[in-house]
Amino acid sequence: MFPLSDDNPRQLTPYVTGSLIAACVLVFLWQLSLGSAGEAAFYGYGMIPARLLGDAELPAGIPSVAPNATVFTSMFLHGGLLHLGGNMLFLWIFGDNVEDSMGHLRYLVFYLVCGVVAALAQAWVEPNSTVPIVGASGAISGVLGAYILLHPQATVRTLVFFGFFVTIVHIPAMLVLGLWFAMQFLSAAITPTGEGGVAFWAHVGGFVAGMILVSLFKKRDVALWQPPRSNAFKMERRRGPWG
Repeated sequence: MFPLSDDNPRQLTPYVTGSLIAACVLVFLWQLSLGSAGEAAFYGYGMIPARLLGDAELPAGIPSVAPNATVFTSMFLHGGLLHLGGNMLFLWIFGDNVEDSMGHLRYLVFYLVCGVVAALAQAWVEPNSTVPIVGASGAISGVLGAYILLHPQATVRTLVFFGFFVTIVHIPAMLVLGLWFAMQFLSAAITPTGEGGVAFWAHVGGFVAGMILVSLFKKRDVALWQPPRSNAFKMERRRGPWG
């Protein structure tokens, strides 16, 4: 399943979500501008567990920030166009409604905190890894964790693959995001540590952090487990089965 959009209306303009997407795109363009030196940026600004939690050092000549700062800088780096595009799509679909529920500033803090927790979760599992971890997916996982508690019944327009057959169906967010989390957890459990690749434990850690923190960051008048809010749903309920 691949989410395309949701039917959840919003009240606020998602300035923070849009700004985060713009920042990630601009950083990616900067990465491309580095050419062959782009790999060094991963090591200098990506989160390396052995550098963050241990005493591993970078080779001389690689521009870098302090190890503690990499839990933030790593959120804005991406390993390729598909990596960037997938992350930004998920952030755009689900981030606006979470921002709506928290307000701009609290949402920004929430996003960054989830990203930090996600990075630490991956580092805790692989403390000796020297592979740089990059991407916004840990922070975005936190957004998904918040969304599943705020709007579990929202409808998500989803691209579904059945072998060679592809179709678009409307699926409740609880099912879409619940299956996504289950896949991340299963992949994390069966993937041997120290092999690099996708940072599944970061996804798991970010998602759990989002579920825990949403109650602390949401506005007081915003409830969890909200009913569907789409105009289409309200129209169908009002009309009834006999018109």
